Amino acid sequence: MVTNSPFTVSSETARARLLDLIGELAVVHQRVTLSSGKEADFYIDLRRITLHHEAAPLVGRVMLDLFESQGLLGTVEAVGGLTLGADPVATSIMHASAALSAAGSLTGDPLDAFVVRKANKAHGLQRRIEGPGVQGRPVIAVEDTSTTGGSVLTATEALEQEGADIRAVAVIMHRSEESRRAVTDAGYDYIYAYELSELGL
Repeated sequence: MVTNSPFTVSSETARARLLDLIGELAVVHQRVTLSSGKEADFYIDLRRITLHHEAAPLVGRVMLDLFESQGLLGTVEAVGGLTLGADPVATSIMHASAALSAAGSLTGDPLDAFVVRKANKAHGLQRRIEGPGVQGRPVIAVEDTSTTGGSVLTATEALEQEGADIRAVAVIMHRSEESRRAVTDAGYDYIYAYELSELGL
């Protein structure tokens, strides 16, 4: 049961509650093979968070707080990434920005969301990036978590081709130094809301 709106509680309360939910709902203790091909004794399934009725609004709030702490709010106009993992992250941020803006507590204007397809659509407008246009706009590429950086860098490549101004890559959970290196080596700032040590993993 949701007792407080994520848009009226303090940043610290929202962040602590989301971390609790990640620990309760998203951490799966079993042997798994990661996208890197390596094996691990646990898996963090953040779709159990980004698609959860209480956690998803908290994702939006926590990520907006992250953007503000990095001086990005008020300078970016849209968020999104490679479908499927990034989609609920981006829409949570979009909805949170609209709610906080309506309450008069958002730095800058509400953010749009966009979806990066894995390939151009074969019919209709044949767009690779769906949603409001990103050409010439300052954006943040988002993802729930990343092991190798491959998904988010596929998104940034498409965004670059579309003429977007990528200000940062942001993930909910920092899982891998390999991912951080891949993103920073590509020339992007890499920011995150949590790291594994906060879950005791």
